[in-house]
Amino acid sequence: MILKQKNKHSVLVILSLAVSVFVLVQCMNSNNSEKGQPLSYTAYAGSEKCMSCHKDVYDKHLQTAHHLTGQPATENFISGSFKEDSNSYYYTPDILVKMQKRDSGLYQVIYYKGEEKMAIRKDIVIGSGVMGQSFLNWRHNRLFQMPVTYFTAAAQWSNSPGFPSGKVMTDRPITSRCLECHITYAEGMGADTMEPINFSRDKIIYGVGCEKCHGPAAEHVAWQTAHPQAKTASYIINPKKLSAQQQLDVCALCHGGKMQKTKPSFQFVPGKNLADYFRIDSVNNLSLAGGEVEVHGNQYGLLKKSKCFRASSAMTCSSCHNIHEKERGQEALFSTRCMSCHPSTEENFKTATHLQVTGIEQKCINCHMPAQESTAIAVYLQGEERPRAAKVRTHYISIYPGETKKVLNNENK
Repeated sequence: MILKQKNKHSVLVILSLAVSVFVLVQCMNSNNSEKGQPLSYTAYAGSEKCMSCHKDVYDKHLQTAHHLTGQPATENFISGSFKEDSNSYYYTPDILVKMQKRDSGLYQVIYYKGEEKMAIRKDIVIGSGVMGQSFLNWRHNRLFQMPVTYFTAAAQWSNSPGFPSGKVMTDRPITSRCLECHITYAEGMGADTMEPINFSRDKIIYGVGCEKCHGPAAEHVAWQTAHPQAKTASYIINPKKLSAQQQLDVCALCHGGKMQKTKPSFQFVPGKNLADYFRIDSVNNLSLAGGEVEVHGNQYGLLKKSKCFRASSAMTCSSCHNIHEKERGQEALFSTRCMSCHPSTEENFKTATHLQVTGIEQKCINCHMPAQESTAIAVYLQGEERPRAAKVRTHYISIYPGETKKVLNNENK
């Protein structure tokens, strides 16, 4: 009898310990969940998985600069020519780089006095080709920017932006922050988790795809596949339901100017606050007045300082941009979106300048968001001593007297 009571007591103790351990583990798991575990490749599905339910949106997105801005370096993604009469860039009369097709891929081949010195394979193409394209090369698990870039404005191969003239540079490393704005996700390797330069080659989601704006979708795909009749989407972000600032943060990740990371790359996702992941530089009015602001890469900073933005409580990037479709170059389309807030029927619209311009409703951005030279996208073309800059439409919406004068001169011709 005493033995049975002892056994019963032991069982109760063991059960009590088991329950305590279970509760402790649950608390630990709950805390980890609240803190958020680091994102990994397994959280992503890839845009291709979205196609079965969203084919129309998916097909249109394939034509956008976002999709094309970071892809494997195959011929269908590269703008420049590999033909013998237009595939070369001379640094000096003795130093030449040629774009060549070989059995194992596409290469930049460095020659000195006609002798081949190094052949570097193009593995990743960065840039949609609208302004230009740069190329990355794998060496073990590291990526390096290649010396020659394609510059669209001149339809020529050029020295890569920021590279020295007259010298072939092959050792500029690519970090996770570089990749963060051209691909959806890349898994870093090694001890340096804040800014890794080693990456897993088979754990990359190319292009700025669906999950860059809607968040990692592996759980969403799994749930929707298991519940095909469900009318409400689960485990996915609808940016329209985010606050205005959170919507802006999604775009500002790559269009917000120079930012210093406080957490590792690829950990910010839609619905989070960008300021929790970066120290964000703001554009000040003095810089704007001095024309010191870079028009490429800081569209958010410029927009934020614009009178249009400051006068609105709901204006975001998607007020003017439909990122699911290719709209670049459609000046009249963007101008109609200006008219949604500035209708030509209002008296304050009928200024002396506006009344002189035929079809003013289709020309808003030519005067108020003109294309300006970018210092970030400036390259040395063959034989030129000064860098040539690409022109990018500014997002500082304002009055530009010089541009207005050009438009009026065209009206009076």
